[in-house]
Amino acid sequence: MKLNLKISTKEKKKRLGRGIGSGKGKTSGRGVKGQKSRSGVAIKSFEGGQMPLYRRLPKRGFNPIKKKQKYEIINLSQIQTLIDKKIISVSRKIDLNLLKENKLIKKNTKKFKILGIGEIKDKIKLDTDLLSKSAKEKLSKSGSEFISNNKS
Repeated sequence: MKLNLKISTKEKKKRLGRGIGSGKGKTSGRGVKGQKSRSGVAIKSFEGGQMPLYRRLPKRGFNPIKKKQKYEIINLSQIQTLIDKKIISVSRKIDLNLLKENKLIKKNTKKFKILGIGEIKDKIKLDTDLLSKSAKEKLSKSGSEFISNNKS
């Protein structure tokens, strides 16, 4: 004698909105009115008033913890024009404070870099944070003195 017992592991889905007797009639277990009773609406990341996960975790992403140092950039041609216009004297040392005094760079600038665009005719004294290779070559050709605090 063979027993034909089919054991179903899958429970039948409760049919919603099929009358009062079914236990899930009328509002289909969604409560009464309001946003959540409507179809296709879900309040994303809402955790019932608890502080949501995206606000609990520290924000890191693309914002680096250590801020990138910003440099003000000045070309040799700009320095030469300032010397030609007699805004900067050749005898005085050109440094961060002098450039700030003459409002050539912003007052909150911490460092500046000299680039080798243009030519320098006069012999100058320069104190800078960064110096490009071409600027070094042009300054040494003109016989200028320069102090670079960092290596570029």
